[in-house]
Amino acid sequence: MTASVTPAPAHTSVHERNKELALSMVAAWNRGELEGITRHWSPDIQHFSEDRPVDSRRMVAAMRGGLAAFPGLRLECRSIVAEGDRVILRITVTATHGGDFLGKKATGRKVTWYMLEELRFDDAGRVIEHYDVFNYLPMLKELGFVDADVM
Repeated sequence: MTASVTPAPAHTSVHERNKELALSMVAAWNRGELEGITRHWSPDIQHFSEDRPVDSRRMVAAMRGGLAAFPGLRLECRSIVAEGDRVILRITVTATHGGDFLGKKATGRKVTWYMLEELRFDDAGRVIEHYDVFNYLPMLKELGFVDADVM
């Protein structure tokens, strides 16, 4: 995992630069290129998933697992907001269940879930904090883990 420094072009605000960097990470997800995401991370990045700390090795392993279980995974950024040194993205994820997930073998079903990502950038454009929150309920219904009439 190498960190890169990405200065804001003279005509772009720091907010716009950070939003562009966040969207480039979304694009890397859509290409299945984890390095396209991790290259923007500071070496001492702090991750929090559902407010629980996660070290970078576990985060990358979870990302790889997600790509394996859901090939063709696609993130669609529905909105993006930058304030101060933070960028927040509201994302819809669609994929095909093509690999083992929570003990369930591939079903070939199309699935959807939702997530919020908050990224905090340093002055050099590296992500120093990453927070995520997932709403897996639609996907869990689609895969039969949860009754369809729940919420």
